[in-house]
Amino acid sequence: MTILDMLQQSLFLTLLGMGVVFAFLIVLIVFMNLTHTILHALKLDREEEKTVTPSGTPSAGNDGAVVAAIAAAIKEKQS
Repeated sequence: MTILDMLQQSLFLTLLGMGVVFAFLIVLIVFMNLTHTILHALKLDREEEKTVTPSGTPSAGNDGAVVAAIAAAIKEKQS
């Protein structure tokens, strides 16, 4: 096998490998767009509304439980 044959073979393998990666990326993009379309059609892409506390921090509505847990932990640590 001559140098020219090896260069041709390496060029072919390089282009083949790049083609496979490119094709995979195209398939990945198509499936991501398809998933987005399906989730949007089923309205599964909506986030629950979060309330805003007086301090301006967002909350999911379970602040009372968090505050109680923190208070219990502090009380236990102090005693």
